[in-house]
Amino acid sequence: MIETIAAHLDAVTALAPVWGFPLVFFFMAVESSFVPFPSEVVMIPAGFLAMRSGLSTGDPAADLALSFLAGTLGSIAGAWVNYALARKVGRPFLHRYGKWFFLKEELLDRAEELFRRYGDMTTFVCRLLPVIRQLISLPAGLSGMHPGRFTAFTAAGAGAWNAILLAVGAWFGRLAGDMGYPELIRKGKAFVSAHFAWVLLGLVAVVGVWALLHRLAVGRRKPDPAT
Repeated sequence: MIETIAAHLDAVTALAPVWGFPLVFFFMAVESSFVPFPSEVVMIPAGFLAMRSGLSTGDPAADLALSFLAGTLGSIAGAWVNYALARKVGRPFLHRYGKWFFLKEELLDRAEELFRRYGDMTTFVCRLLPVIRQLISLPAGLSGMHPGRFTAFTAAGAGAWNAILLAVGAWFGRLAGDMGYPELIRKGKAFVSAHFAWVLLGLVAVVGVWALLHRLAVGRRKPDPAT
């Protein structure tokens, strides 16, 4: 799928100087909903174009910042589609008719299992994991997760993933000569995969710190038996 979409990126990126940020928002909203769409074909080219002054402002730093903002807001919007859908239609509907919305039952079961086991934090962690990243919003909606916590955890996870892809695109934009979009995305995806262990280590560190802080906060809220 990535190769097919990348082959048609020339037509889309011709609109980038004017419509780049709305397009980033739109495609990342699609990617973050239940529609299967790879984020690599959006955020890596956005970083590449930003570094080469190919977006609206012509300033690489500003274009990277605005691309990050547009991509993260789009991710939150798409995640909210899943969250609201799950709350509206419920589990039986999703498991019965999800296949018509690209939602495989085994993936739904896996997403629910992860959410039941690890709780709200999965909406952050799973945003950085392939395949499951879009679907984790569904069990969050089914469980009635607090909307504010859902938005915060989703923004943190999606923002981290978008920043990684933008950085990879910017790196190639700085170093590479002429490069077609299929080659850019193929090399960018390979680069992320080759260094994904560092992403996982970062996740472990973040989750560990969060668990420690959460435990300390819960300990402070417990009443003193002596009082």
